[in-house]
Amino acid sequence: MDEPTSTFSLLGLTFTWTTVISTLLAMAVVVLLAVFLTRKVAIRPSRGQNVIEYVLDFVRGILGDQLPNNLARQFGLYSFTLFLFLVVSNEMGLLLQVKTASEVTLIKSPTADPLIAFSLAIMSLMLAHATGVKTLGLGGYLKNMFLKPYAAMFPLNVVEQVTNFLTLALRLFGNIFAGELMLNLLASMAFSLNGFGWIIALPLEMAWQAFSLLIGGIQAYVFVMLTAVFTAQLSGEE
Repeated sequence: MDEPTSTFSLLGLTFTWTTVISTLLAMAVVVLLAVFLTRKVAIRPSRGQNVIEYVLDFVRGILGDQLPNNLARQFGLYSFTLFLFLVVSNEMGLLLQVKTASEVTLIKSPTADPLIAFSLAIMSLMLAHATGVKTLGLGGYLKNMFLKPYAAMFPLNVVEQVTNFLTLALRLFGNIFAGELMLNLLASMAFSLNGFGWIIALPLEMAWQAFSLLIGGIQAYVFVMLTAVFTAQLSGEE
């Protein structure tokens, strides 16, 4: 969807205000949530501490199903932070969208921007590849990535690494972008049909928003899980 944008330049690079503001807001929400929910850590946990511990145990479960204990511990904090950021980012645009008078969107889901989705995929896969090198050594890592189970599989293994990246990025971006696009279309319908469009659009938008909230949580889970799967493969732990 071709929307008007507002950009600025810094050090010869061009940035979009929407991406910068939305990402910084999502980061701030994650930090504030973590601080608020853990401000009074005790042996008898409060409701906030129970929430954060449940999320932590949930992420540990994801890692524990895919990685050996030593790697699961190493990736625990990163995966926990990534999961929280993805949940907040995926849901933010469904609950809050801010536009200027010139229809420039300032706040939406950061993960509805392909640059953010692809950046998160690059970051996660770089960590996965680095773990492979650290675990197997450079020679063992290259052999495991390109020459297994047979040397003749080299071309397909190269393609697999590219598709891993595209799978991680496009699944996240596509689902969140499509959800927001559908909500915007339903909002447009509400103001059409001679003012009676809201009768049809309102229940549809409520249902779609509830569905999109579920999808946002699922995509956060899938992204962290696939990161763990790719890490296990590159470390020879599959």
